[in-house]
Amino acid sequence: MSPTAESPAPVPAPAPVPVTVDDLDHAVRLCLDVLGSAPPAAAWDAKAGTLEWDCWETVEHLADDLFAYAVQLGLRTPPLDHDLSFVHDSRRPGGPGNTVYADRAAGPAGLLEVLESCGALLIAMVRTAPPGVRAHHVFGIADAEGFAAMGIVETLVHTHDVAQGLGLRWSPPGGLCAGVLTRLFPDVRGGGDPWRTLLWATGRGELPGRPRRTAWRWYGEPRS
Repeated sequence: MSPTAESPAPVPAPAPVPVTVDDLDHAVRLCLDVLGSAPPAAAWDAKAGTLEWDCWETVEHLADDLFAYAVQLGLRTPPLDHDLSFVHDSRRPGGPGNTVYADRAAGPAGLLEVLESCGALLIAMVRTAPPGVRAHHVFGIADAEGFAAMGIVETLVHTHDVAQGLGLRWSPPGGLCAGVLTRLFPDVRGGGDPWRTLLWATGRGELPGRPRRTAWRWYGEPRS
């Protein structure tokens, strides 16, 4: 029998690149830039993509998400079993239940100011949170990196929804998408275009050989 070559030692997979507060800041700025480019006559009451909300409501919902993640991290000892006791209500049947609403009289510019302010709150909280901080989220107790990643996903996909409704072009950087896919969606296979994969992972698109998702979640727990 001829000798066989020794099998090469397995190459360890590279460590995931952390999601950073600068990634979150980048996502929010890109969102504000594209939504701020909407023409003055843009139909903010148009349906946002496949959602049942209009574009204005969807931006309010995004602002509310960023606000909610920020305040969840804000206590000296954040709760691990419940959301903070802010009042949430919906302004119409089927509309989003928010704490944060923008004054419609201020127009789209005022709406985007509200969004920018809520984004800044989350950016500040992630930047200043102690390394060991943990806080409640319905999809699992998360650390500051997890909340940053959640904020990025909310920003990227809801900007997609609103851009569809307003007729704007929106294609975020693949690196941002790949980072949050790795951090929050361990059940999603890699490969292919990260943005298309993120849209599929959040029920907004189709991929070859994969049925469209009708239910989905992410996993915000810290990496072990």
